[in-house]
Amino acid sequence: MRTLKKILLIAVVLLAALAGLVAWKIGPRNVIGMIRYDQRKEGSLKPGIRAPDVELVSLDGKTPVRLAERIGGKPLILVFGSYT
Repeated sequence: MRTLKKILLIAVVLLAALAGLVAWKIGPRNVIGMIRYDQRKEGSLKPGIRAPDVELVSLDGKTPVRLAERIGGKPLILVFGSYT
């Protein structure tokens, strides 16, 4: 019985050390975020394959705009982010 308690204690200490190492390596906020929100899936696009057409709403909030109609054969890069 006493040996079982020692083994369990060692297992708990090792598990806590491993969790601490993971949290230290990638940051505790990232660990919680990954557990709660990370539901990414592997995409089907590969290099060299044409991206699917995208339809957005214009600045008036009503008119739909297809990007393929606006850019023709030119490459397009969309950047979503904050620069503040």
